[in-house]
Amino acid sequence: MATIQVDIVSAEGEIHSGEARMVYAPALLGEVGIAPRHAPMLTPLKPGEVRVEDTEGEEHYYFISGGLLEVQPHLVTVLADTAMRGDQLDEATALAAQEAAEKAMEGTMAETDFARAQQELAEARARYLAAKKLKGRGKRKK
Repeated sequence: MATIQVDIVSAEGEIHSGEARMVYAPALLGEVGIAPRHAPMLTPLKPGEVRVEDTEGEEHYYFISGGLLEVQPHLVTVLADTAMRGDQLDEATALAAQEAAEKAMEGTMAETDFARAQQELAEARARYLAAKKLKGRGKRKK
């Protein structure tokens, strides 16, 4: 069976490195699935969930706040702004961050402040949805 090397890194360091059957990532224009020998590609990522199906059939879940996805025929690299394992997400903290971002948007007047608040809200919503979805699913057998 063909595999592909997957590396997920952020400013904090390496989050994941290993062989996989498939990788799913939240590209800016929609979710992409990458299999071994995929055509080379470079695309921006939006906040959301990255899923890695390892060689044993287990799925590993990660939350990223955005970044870049680079695909080579035998290597997928996720360069995330920030990243964490699915089992590290806390639903209550993510909900509080979403509520704080919504409140910050209400009070913004300047266009630049509004754009930043909008980005923070998008990231907070994605983190909350990922936390709800991944609750108790740091990895699972497919």
